Amino acid sequence: MNSPDTETPLFPLRSVLFPGDPLPLRIFEPRYLDMVQRCHARGEPFGVVALTEGDEVRRRDGAGFQREEFHDVGTLAHIERFDASQPGLIHIRTVGRQRFRLLSRRCLSHGLWVGQIERLPDDAEVPVPDDLRLAVRQLQDVLASLGGRAAPEDLPVQPPYRWDDAGWLANRWAGLLPMTLQERHRLMALENPLLRLELVVDRLDALTAPGRPASS
Repeated sequence: MNSPDTETPLFPLRSVLFPGDPLPLRIFEPRYLDMVQRCHARGEPFGVVALTEGDEVRRRDGAGFQREEFHDVGTLAHIERFDASQPGLIHIRTVGRQRFRLLSRRCLSHGLWVGQIERLPDDAEVPVPDDLRLAVRQLQDVLASLGGRAAPEDLPVQPPYRWDDAGWLANRWAGLLPMTLQERHRLMALENPLLRLELVVDRLDALTAPGRPASS
């Protein structure tokens, strides 16, 4: 648990991390090499936030650097696998855990963003309603189709499987379905897991309607 005075390192990305989703990262920027080494050594997470302006790689803009802006709600990423066998390059595999809201932020001299955060409550466990249960079978079919083409650890959905949990199911589909960064972030930031699932199923139904190719 972060104290009010603790600052969490931030990793702005052009993607949205949902709680429970895996996130592999290839780290080569100096501002992040030191950060992930410290997080790994201390067993601490860092915060993944979705960019609204700027790029994932820090770029020069005249005498300074390109402006970076990002959403206030993000997800804590915990390092599960760490490989620093190549000089100047670190491969990590993380998993999203708890969502948070930024209370403050600041950019350090070498470009790393840090901020004070408020951890948000985990989704309440809400059963998947009968009229939305088709989404369970559809996700099981997607995983079955991918099972022979990818190693288990590389599958986009990892155990433990919580097929009767509306929030868990919504998060897994939200990470898979095609949508804009802003749409994905709005889903992640929703506090109501059942509403999130309903919106995801609406998108899924639109993609799999007659005359439209099925999403995979």
